[in-house]
Amino acid sequence: MKFRLQVFSLLSVFLFCFGSLSAQETTIMVRALAKDAKFIGSSIGGAKIIIRNAETGEILDQGLTSGSTGDTKLILHTPQKRYDSLTDEKTAGFEAKLDIDDPIFIDVEAHAPFNKKQAKVISSTQLWVIPGKDITGDGVVLEVPGFVVDILSPQTHERIKSSEEISLKANVVMMCGCPVTEGGTWDANQYEVRAIISSEEMESREITLSPTEKPSTFAANTNLEKGYYTITIYAFDPLTGNTGVDKTNIIIN
Repeated sequence: MKFRLQVFSLLSVFLFCFGSLSAQETTIMVRALAKDAKFIGSSIGGAKIIIRNAETGEILDQGLTSGSTGDTKLILHTPQKRYDSLTDEKTAGFEAKLDIDDPIFIDVEAHAPFNKKQAKVISSTQLWVIPGKDITGDGVVLEVPGFVVDILSPQTHERIKSSEEISLKANVVMMCGCPVTEGGTWDANQYEVRAIISSEEMESREITLSPTEKPSTFAANTNLEKGYYTITIYAFDPLTGNTGVDKTNIIIN
């Protein structure tokens, strides 16, 4: 009986050690790439990356991408061949560490740009991860569509006299924070930037905002009668389908 207990104890220790040794830290590089632009990194606050067990929903790791937006020439102007890399050691990403002892099917999400709540979208994918089989280099790249649109003027709940001209002004950048300029890599003349002005008392109307001398800034002027108004400014790229929106409310008295 004593011998059996000893054997059982040794077997338990062996199995415990074997289980502990079989768990392996596995690295996964995750990056968020703005559609028609560059990588989302430190300059705009990063993309929040969340990795979950696809079966149980358990969060396995999470964090923000950090680093540079990457090499413009390499990402946008260099023809890509199979296995060519879009990144270098400075390019923004999040290096996840998973302690797993069996192949696991995961959800990978990018919430980006994380600090721009009105512009933030979720891009996701799924994949199998094998213990000890790191996914590095470019890693898992999630495309994030859209524009970041910030209304600069008028301010929220601003009171403006009906006799005054109203300045409509918005900042428009790519989801990586890259600037929009006339004749630039992201050509301001390619994009439609318009304000939709609506209230309960009148039909909605649209006003086109034009590029200004200041990068990423679009502006127009208008007049409104007394009332409460919702102003929606949107950006649209007819070539890529990228869109972005911001809203504000004002009072004309």
